[in-house]
Amino acid sequence: MTDTTAPARRARDPLLAAVAGGVRTIELGQPHFTGMPCSPNHPGFRMTLIRRHGDMERPDGGSAANEIIVTGGHVGTHIDALSHVSHRGELHGGVDAAEAQRGGAFTAHGAENLPGLLRRGVLLDVAAVHGVPTLPPGYGVTAADLDAAAERAGAEPGAGDVALIRTGWARNFGDTTAYLGKETGVPGATAEAAQWLAGRGVVATGADTTAYEQIPAGAGHAVLPVHRILLVESGIFIMEHLNLEALADEGVHEFVFVLAPLRIVGGTGSPVRPLAAVSA
Repeated sequence: MTDTTAPARRARDPLLAAVAGGVRTIELGQPHFTGMPCSPNHPGFRMTLIRRHGDMERPDGGSAANEIIVTGGHVGTHIDALSHVSHRGELHGGVDAAEAQRGGAFTAHGAENLPGLLRRGVLLDVAAVHGVPTLPPGYGVTAADLDAAAERAGAEPGAGDVALIRTGWARNFGDTTAYLGKETGVPGATAEAAQWLAGRGVVATGADTTAYEQIPAGAGHAVLPVHRILLVESGIFIMEHLNLEALADEGVHEFVFVLAPLRIVGGTGSPVRPLAAVSA
């Protein structure tokens, strides 16, 4: 029996109507694999088959393989929960960090509270603003850079949006030494850039580097003021290890951002697979 109400239902929902018109997705994350670049502050990603085809065969001849995965919550493309960073003993909203982490898992701001995101996304291509494929090691992205990137894109992030900063650093992902930049530094947002984003009320922001923010040469992760401003003071989620090259290559600056974190109870972050949805 034909459902003659289906077209009417679609017409009443603008989102369904848009999807029915055809969309395609652009990958915004890096693949996870054993030996991938990883911040020295986190345990690395490891995956191996724990059962192979033929290890056990069912009476009908069927067989299954599966793996074991060991990883930190902040390895590869991931999102930081608000429990990830504290300042002077407090998490976002004045929550006592020591009390919240008793028992080996957070009772406040845990990763199970990370929201699924279906939001307007804006690409702030700072590398393109400077006319280079990759920003220099240790470069600090300023508020002026973000202004210029928004003007170039013809789209400025606003309340509830997701702002993604492209430095071009994902081009180094295949070279762990260059990507982590332990000696040379890594480009990223400065404190004033973080204030620029907080002032616009974005719900989340991300970048194509290991730490999101500027890491000067030889500094390591000694001080992370941007994490304090965004996570602790503003409640803005941070995504790291993005790959924004395909988005930039296609000249897409405004898109539908899609994200579904894992609900890791009491965790401080979650691996993710972010997508940009655009018209087909």
